Amino acid sequence: MMDRTVVPHEKRSGKVLEEQRRMTRSELEDATRQWISLWCSPTDWELFDQLHSDDFEDMSSAGREPSKQAFGLGLKQLLGAFPDLATKVEDIIIDELAQRVAVRWSSVGTNKLGFMGIGPTNRRTLITGIEIVEISNGRIRKRWGEWDISAMTEHHT
Repeated sequence: MMDRTVVPHEKRSGKVLEEQRRMTRSELEDATRQWISLWCSPTDWELFDQLHSDDFEDMSSAGREPSKQAFGLGLKQLLGAFPDLATKVEDIIIDELAQRVAVRWSSVGTNKLGFMGIGPTNRRTLITGIEIVEISNGRIRKRWGEWDISAMTEHHT
């Protein structure tokens, strides 16, 4: 159950610009696991829209615009390059106070199209990474991510 305590998210000139309800540890974990589930074929694009706030910022946009739409396009490109991609959560660390979650993940898929300058190799490929998401009012507001690109060129299953 979501804690109904309202806390200021940001203040300017003494006015609260946005208020957020604090999510529980379990809710933060559930939202993050749902988010990672988007990185599997087939992707639930309605869930994608529900999970990302309209003002979503991709702080690690890999040269793309840092918007929700551009992040979605990047996800479509990933899934196009690896149409059988399966992603799993390896570790989750939750900061309830900051409403942020760090997740270490791994994906395996067959590289059918070029992606990030690599491929197509037509081989099963391991991709790993770490993401940090900031969640506000049940939706992902910011994302930071680092992927091990060397794994894409060196590790094949």
